[in-house]
Order: sequence, then structure tokens, then C-alpha cells
Amino acid sequence: MCHNPRYVAASADAMWLFLKNVLFTIFVPGTVAVLLPRVLVEPDPAFPAVWGAPQLAALPILLAGLLIYLRCLWDFAHRGRATPLPLDAPRVLVVQGLYRYVRNPMYLGVLLVIAGQAIFFESRGFAIYGAVWFAFVHLFTMVYEEPTLRQSFGDSYDRYCRNVRRWVPGRPYTPC
Repeated sequence: MCHNPRYVAASADAMWLFLKNVLFTIFVPGTVAVLLPRVLVEPDPAFPAVWGAPQLAALPILLAGLLIYLRCLWDFAHRGRATPLPLDAPRVLVVQGLYRYVRNPMYLGVLLVIAGQAIFFESRGFAIYGAVWFAFVHLFTMVYEEPTLRQSFGDSYDRYCRNVRRWVPGRPYTPC
């Protein structure tokens, strides 16, 4: 049986990209959204024996956060051929998918997961953690990410910023 070397190389590249994104997800958002709140805020949150309104209300928020994160991860891998990790950032400005509506949907997805846990566990500590985390992310975005993206992508990033809001979804962006 004969194998096409390009197909084999593309398959290996795709597998490596998938593995890098899985590892990134476990170590970065997994740590931020799951491990740290439990370690810093509530090491053993009480899992309710009977679910009430807060737990039922939390489920769609948790699911939305997870789906938003996964869609963004797909866009980074599929379009950018990289991971969200700054050391392995896309070489192409990703403005497809949810990035057409808001500049930072991945962070919003993680925030929804944290908020969903705050609601599910009825934890004020988780809510405070989420607010502090979001403040940190906002500063990180303004001080590091946006200047770095502006330096990397120039006018196309400036045009994107003029048309797409940082945190509040709006009209879809259509690159020229």
C-alpha cells in the first residue's frame, strides 16, 4: 500500500495541533475555570443532593460557556492553525466564527463557566473570583494582547477593532 507523504505530514500536523489544543485547554482554562476557584475559594464545594432553581439555571450558562470556548478553540486551530497560547499564536488574524461578533469570545466563554459554577454552587466566593479574574483579563487584554496583535497585524487589526467591540457582542464583522 502506497501512502502520500503530503497526506501523512498533514495528518501528523493536524494530530499535533489537536494535542496542543487539548493540553492548552486542560492547563489554562481548566486551571483558571475549575482548579483555581476550588483551591483559592472553596476547596470542597458542596454538590447539592437535590437540585433547585439555581442549579437548573446554571446548566445552560455552563453549557453556553463550554460551547463558546470550544467554538473559539476550533476557530484558532482551523483558521489560525495554532493555539490560543501566545507562544503558539495564530499567524493569521482570526475574525471568523464568534470573533465576527466580539473580539474576546473565548474569555467570555470561560467567564460563563465560572459564573455558572458560582450559580450552581450558590457561591459568593466563586462570583468574586470571577470578577477578579475578569478584571485581570481585561487589563491583560489592553496591556499585552491588543498591542501585540496591533504590532503583528497592523491595519487589519485596527480595522477589526473599529468594527468589533471588545466585550459586548454586536453586528457581525465582514472583512474587506
